[in-house]
Amino acid sequence: MRDRLVSAFRSAYARDPEVIARAPGRIEFIGNHTDYNGGPVLGAAIDRGVWVGLARRDDGVRRFVTEAHPRPTMLAAASAERMTGADAWINYPLGVLIALREAGAGTPAGFELAVVSDVPTGAGLSSSAAIELASGLAFLEAAGQVLDRETLVSVCRRAENQFVGVPCGILDQGVSGFGRRGHLVHIDCRALRFGTVELPAGFDFWIFNTHTKHALIDGLYAERHRECMEAARVIGVPLLVEATPAMLAAAETRLSRPAYKRARHVIDEIARVEQAVAALRAADGPAVGKLLFASHRSSRTWFENSSRELDFLVDALESERGILGARLTGGGFGGAAMALASAEFSAESVQRVSDAYLGTFGSRPDVMRARTDDGASLVKGSS
Repeated sequence: MRDRLVSAFRSAYARDPEVIARAPGRIEFIGNHTDYNGGPVLGAAIDRGVWVGLARRDDGVRRFVTEAHPRPTMLAAASAERMTGADAWINYPLGVLIALREAGAGTPAGFELAVVSDVPTGAGLSSSAAIELASGLAFLEAAGQVLDRETLVSVCRRAENQFVGVPCGILDQGVSGFGRRGHLVHIDCRALRFGTVELPAGFDFWIFNTHTKHALIDGLYAERHRECMEAARVIGVPLLVEATPAMLAAAETRLSRPAYKRARHVIDEIARVEQAVAALRAADGPAVGKLLFASHRSSRTWFENSSRELDFLVDALESERGILGARLTGGGFGGAAMALASAEFSAESVQRVSDAYLGTFGSRPDVMRARTDDGASLVKGSS
């Protein structure tokens, strides 16, 4: 990937980058829609990521290029307008640049920037957070600045929330920032505490991307958020992380049916995350797998953010040797399913699942094997 980045940078700017940074994509392991409810989540940084190269300019001009759009887009240093169309990807590094300045960090006034990535698009693996973290590290290094990792993660999330306009939680940036090979990232989303939990040896992730999304996905996300907040208000807590099953049962008759169902999922899912942490620390792979399947069933039944395609994949995977557990990953309403598997899950197993999916839906899912990896890092400094 480094060679690809240097080649793209040279093609666009006829020189080498002074700074190179990389950040991984991520998998939501378990903790579906718990983040904005103040709960814990588990995620994995993966061995696919985004690489950013940067070289400074002394004229205040900023130029941006990516492999998909090899002709540089030029912006003046004072420009803070959101980009649209083919240039919309620039909003991620540009938003980080603005958020860094608002946080009091120095940034380069002028620069040339290039991006390459091997994170599959549309698979829900958060290439957006990866470009934010890699860009942030590159900007800071070029300006001779340092931020602690917690602050950088928060700055990148703020860039996506406030400049890009995507109301994501801290999971994406937190996992990309705090990833560790052989481990999962454990985030307390209320206290913003980041830790890691070892993943037992011998397991990999498989991603099955359906390339389907509900036409009303943005409205459905907002609706689920509203229903969760309604449930917390009726129960009498600030966020659902503070609600217990007994409190939910006592409030059931006062809750709308949708609000009750969303709260049921979130409260149970928060417990599943902590149970998964305990099972991982005990190296109890089968127990972890059961929790993953239970998480998916809860998403399907109570949160209603699964789909026919995702349910089919999870059911098909459950019958395969070597699969410990599987569930939808990310926001849902389409997208991808994630499976935790041992070496017994083979290429022949993948083919069976893909063939069955083709027979039912008329197309094959994109399939990717992934391993845990380290979080965002500087690869080449400016000195």
